[in-house]
Amino acid sequence: MKISVFGLGYVGCVSAACLTADGHEVFGVDVDIRKVNEVNEGNAPFYEPGLGPLLLQGRQRGTLTATTNETDAISATEMALVCVGTPSEQRTGEIRLESLRNVFTSIGEALRSHEKPFTVVLRSTVMPHIVEQELIPTLTKVSRRTLNDNLQFCYNPEFLREGTAIRDFYEAPMVIVGHTNRRAAEAVVRLYSKVNAPVIYTDVRTACLVKYVCNAFHALKVAFANEIGQLGEHLDVDARQLMEIVCRDTKLNISPAYLNPGFAFGGSCLPKDLRAIVAEARRRALFLPVLQSILPSNKAYLESCIESVLNAGRRRIGLFGLTFKEGTDDLRDSPAVELAETLIGKGLDVMIYEPAISPERIHGKNLEFIESNIPHIWKLLTSDLGAMIERSDVVVLLKKLTEQERLEFRASRAHQTCIDFAGTLRPEDLPAEVAHFAQPVITHASDSSHLGT
Repeated sequence: MKISVFGLGYVGCVSAACLTADGHEVFGVDVDIRKVNEVNEGNAPFYEPGLGPLLLQGRQRGTLTATTNETDAISATEMALVCVGTPSEQRTGEIRLESLRNVFTSIGEALRSHEKPFTVVLRSTVMPHIVEQELIPTLTKVSRRTLNDNLQFCYNPEFLREGTAIRDFYEAPMVIVGHTNRRAAEAVVRLYSKVNAPVIYTDVRTACLVKYVCNAFHALKVAFANEIGQLGEHLDVDARQLMEIVCRDTKLNISPAYLNPGFAFGGSCLPKDLRAIVAEARRRALFLPVLQSILPSNKAYLESCIESVLNAGRRRIGLFGLTFKEGTDDLRDSPAVELAETLIGKGLDVMIYEPAISPERIHGKNLEFIESNIPHIWKLLTSDLGAMIERSDVVVLLKKLTEQERLEFRASRAHQTCIDFAGTLRPEDLPAEVAHFAQPVITHASDSSHLGT
């Protein structure tokens, strides 16, 4: 393919070098004449292991050219990768868009005299609203083209690290293409035919956020490990050995477990042990802000979930689930209990379906907790899921459904609202008339334009 790469910094220059090594014809574009001259001489404009030889090979084969003229680059290619930097404002943290705006304007102007179909692929890290509200409108307005006619747009985040960028290009964790046109997305994927990585097609908004979320998670892991290091030092524990042991658990610790957005956490272990760590840190005058913020964050999230149920504006509420997780009858520190108590306290009519709870089976500490904290729970429980669904204006799912329970939901009434915190419903499980929300913050059920699935 014939590709133009806008921006010859780390991402752009490495992408250009690897793409030309893989057999594509690449035109690098940059406003910095020094970078352009370096590339045209077969030299890397900055230090990155292995980059120089790839650039030199591309120049010697005649498949790599650098220029400051965006019109020449666009006229010679069928696809543009936009790889310009997105530095942040020191004061606000928001990204500076001058370079991106200039590049999209330049591409748009160049496309006026380029009659063939063209695809613009953004690799720079930006928020979804910037793409949708600023960059794409700039491109279509200036080029006088309509998106998805003879102009396509895709978002293709990069996962390159300085110092290992060449290796990261070929050993990427995944190739992600956010798109509105599958054919254009498949053309982008063909750029990476030499990359051994799973391909993920998704929407543009999701693709934009992937890189942000990955980097936030990496930063969180570093901060978490460093705080454990501080705690270990004060407790005379080798924190590196400790974390090595923790990381050996690939079922729960280093795994997808607990990484699905849903309802707040609770139970007899997580809150208790977090409180103990925070208390010990406080006793030793240790400031561990990541660890200390977990319980307040969980509390704030639970409050937003409660608010979303209240915002539905309906009186009769059915709760599916009450224990702190599936497969237990333990109600201690269950966020579902706090949700139920709040709704009851607001005067709402609450009915609860929780098959794990019955007066005959509850005993010991769990029974003591119920009798001292929520003795009225027995009057709210029902063993008839169908009856709960039938009488409820709003049904709140706090647990996963069995296949039999899933069938019950197909009898839901029109104009009901279903709030699925467990992420358990499939589109076919509900009649089309039922408002289905899968996010913790919702609008009124009558506002169908904001429905999530």
